[in-house]
Amino acid sequence: MQPAREKLAPTPAEPLPENITSVQPGGGWVYRLELAWGRFRRWYLKHFRPGYVRRMAQRRRGSCQGAPHEVLDPRDLKYICNLCDCHWAAEDDPFRWRERLPFARWGLAELQVFSYPLLGAGAALVWAGSPWHWAAVLPWSLAALVIYFFRDPPRRVPQEPGVVVSPADGKVVAVEELEHHEWIGGPAVKIGIFLSIFNVHLNRSPEKLRCVALKYSPGEFRNALDPRSADVNESMTLYLESPDEPYRRMVVRQISGAIARRIVCAVRPGQMLERGEKFGMIKLGSRTELILPKESGLHVLVKRGQRVRAGSSRVARYEEGANA
Repeated sequence: MQPAREKLAPTPAEPLPENITSVQPGGGWVYRLELAWGRFRRWYLKHFRPGYVRRMAQRRRGSCQGAPHEVLDPRDLKYICNLCDCHWAAEDDPFRWRERLPFARWGLAELQVFSYPLLGAGAALVWAGSPWHWAAVLPWSLAALVIYFFRDPPRRVPQEPGVVVSPADGKVVAVEELEHHEWIGGPAVKIGIFLSIFNVHLNRSPEKLRCVALKYSPGEFRNALDPRSADVNESMTLYLESPDEPYRRMVVRQISGAIARRIVCAVRPGQMLERGEKFGMIKLGSRTELILPKESGLHVLVKRGQRVRAGSSRVARYEEGANA
C-alpha cells in the first residue's frame, strides 16, 4: 500500500499480491469441485467441440497472460478474472444470460450443491408417504434458506454528485472517527456493517472509484459482531481512489465471520468500478467496513443500529468542491 500523496495526482496501480491467486483466495471444497469440473469441461470441449473452441478463441479479446489454466470460454474466467485481462464482448458471450439470474453468480455452485440434495431429500420423504411426508418441511426449509441467501435483487443506485453508497447490506454497528489513516493520508471515518445470514451478501462499490491496490490477509473466523474480528479475521482490503480531482481515497474491507469463510473479490488493480457496481461477496454472515476521508464537506448520513442496502443506501455525502 502506497502512502498518501504529497500532491494531487492519480496513484499508480500496484501489482496483485502473490497470495491472491484467484477471486476466492481462501479456497473451499465447493471451489475445488468447480475447478475439477472446469478441467473436465475443457477436456470435453477440446475433444468433442473443437469448432466451438476455435470460434470462442477468435472472438476472445485481451490477453490470457497470468491465467493459471486455459481460457476456452467465459466460464473459465469465473475465478481468475482478476489475474488476466482477456474477455469477450457481451454479444459474443453465450453465458451472459447468467448475469440476469436473481442469484449471485459467484454462489451458483453452492446454490446447486446444497439446495439440490435438500430438495431431493424432501421429495423422497413425500414419496415415502405418511407419516414421513411431514418431515419434508425440514429439508425444504433449509433449501429455501440456501436459495434466499444467494439472492441478488436489483438495486436502484443514487446518481447525485458526491453521494457515497453502502458497500454492503446489513446493520451499521460502528461509526468511528480515526485520527489518522495511512492510505487516506489524514483523519478518517470508519463505518462498520454487520451482515447476518439473512442479508444479501454481495458487495458493491461505494462510489465511482479505481482500484489502486489489494491486500488479502488470512486469519481467524471469529463472530463478525466481535469488534476484534476486524483485526484478526480473514479479510480482503481494497484501496480505492476517485478517477478525478481531488482523487479522493477510500477503503473497503471484506471481513469473514464465524460462519462465512469465503471472501470473493473479482477486482484487479487498475480496474475502474462504477458507483453501485458489484465487485464480490462474502459467503454467509460477515462484516464489511468502509473508510472515508474526513473532510470539511463530509456529511455522514447513517448511525449505529441503522439498516442499509448495498448500492442504494446513502451512507455519506461530500459537498461539491470540498477537498481534504
